[in-house]
Amino acid sequence: MSLTIKTFGELSLSSEGQVTKLPASKRTRALLAYLAITNRPHRRDRLCEVFWDLPDDPRATLRWSLTKLRSLVNQGAHKRLIADRERVSLDVTDIDLDIRRIATVVDQPNLSSEALDALQRQLSEPFLEGIDLPNQPLFQDWLTSERQNIRRMQGKVRARLASHPTNPRETQLDHALAWAELDPFNPGAANRVLALLRLLGRTMDVARLTNQFKTRFRNAGVQWTEEAAPIAEAESGAINQESVRHDMLSRQTVAFCTAADGVRIAYASVGKGTPIIKAANWLSHLEYDWDAPIWSPLFRELAMDHHFIRYDERGNGLSDWDVANLSFESFVSDLESVVEANKVDQFVLLGISQGAAVSIDYAVKHPDRVTHLILFGGYPAGWRINATDNEIQEREAIMTLTKTGWGRDNPAYRQIFTSTFMPSARSEELSWFNEFQRLTTSPENAARFLSVFGDIDVREKLSKVTVPTLVIHSLGDRRIPVSVGRDIAAAIPNAEFVGLESDSHLLLGREAASKAFVDSVREFIQRH
Repeated sequence: MSLTIKTFGELSLSSEGQVTKLPASKRTRALLAYLAITNRPHRRDRLCEVFWDLPDDPRATLRWSLTKLRSLVNQGAHKRLIADRERVSLDVTDIDLDIRRIATVVDQPNLSSEALDALQRQLSEPFLEGIDLPNQPLFQDWLTSERQNIRRMQGKVRARLASHPTNPRETQLDHALAWAELDPFNPGAANRVLALLRLLGRTMDVARLTNQFKTRFRNAGVQWTEEAAPIAEAESGAINQESVRHDMLSRQTVAFCTAADGVRIAYASVGKGTPIIKAANWLSHLEYDWDAPIWSPLFRELAMDHHFIRYDERGNGLSDWDVANLSFESFVSDLESVVEANKVDQFVLLGISQGAAVSIDYAVKHPDRVTHLILFGGYPAGWRINATDNEIQEREAIMTLTKTGWGRDNPAYRQIFTSTFMPSARSEELSWFNEFQRLTTSPENAARFLSVFGDIDVREKLSKVTVPTLVIHSLGDRRIPVSVGRDIAAAIPNAEFVGLESDSHLLLGREAASKAFVDSVREFIQRH
């Protein structure tokens, strides 16, 4: 039996055309919409934060809501609501979800004006009307972001209608004015309005709106030159980084594979082209990485022209947290499991931080699978190797602090790591990363990770790497000195080294070094 979920207007669920009565609880209805639209697994504890940040038992309330939703979306042996001890997801494969259907149609070329008008009417309906949860800021922030994305889609449709050859110029102008209202700082929209006014001979309106646009763009700090803009340029002008982020997240597919010891590993893929698999490194979270001010711009760029695959380390992110074996050997085995699950014969392997050692080990074991090895901010030996007694005591003290301080509202403990990961970060970037650390793993696992990293040692394997290798390192890296990166490049036969003008161990997306990183990766792949 087929299901239909309508998100424009009031949320509704239909089965075989018959409307199903939804639970009276607004939070439960909001949970249904959230699971359907995000279309990815979520950790139970995070869902509790998003919907039931209350002093009572939120996990019990979540279980109650899930019980209500199961009776609505599960049909016989067909289980759409998937929930285990740690995660919850809704399989929407055979659910007709209006927002998903519209999003796939909006970008189709050569749509008729009638089809575009129909899309515009649908997009003009209130999105999830009556589902607001003012006292739940995490959900409300998500809902606001989704509604902003609806506005962006409206702008794209209006942009196409404003230049559609079958529309009269007066109709094009109406759409251009609506587009400029939806996207007031888009130069393409302003130029289309003025171009149509000139064609219609409305010189007084041209003069009036030209002054308005000049003031608007100047006050917003947006550069604007009055000129006619073809529709292709106009549409591209409507696209910004937020829409790219949202599009990447919606196109990303998240799945799970089972490691040799039964641990479930979450992996995600997005994009088309030459496969790049990124070995997991601490910290990551498939659900939140696209929002990161740190590595998300790198991921987006690589996914533009590659099939980009990444996964969460065991004990971290969407992968199982409650694991008995947390070791370097298990990290390598998990990478092998992800490769097999994705059925990729050959691929580019990207290793960042401790993921570089995992990648080196894998490349030595499977040289036939790895076409290119790219290492960034890596190290071949952990902190226990050749450490002095004082250095070991300092690291062990940090692990103790981690156990007691991780996840607290006061981010002072986590700041120890943040200040060395990216010392030039702005306050908002530091705050984001502090919170991101809390979301990715438990205090116990954080301390276990730090301990495991201390025992990494792949130094003897460096000379055995036979695949083309590119080593990239920030010249001012305070976490792992650049000399370590140079030593790796010197020890791997024929490896190339690129130094980046940065002091970050984790590159900030706004840094020029981020673009240099992506350019170096692309050039290396094309050349070898």
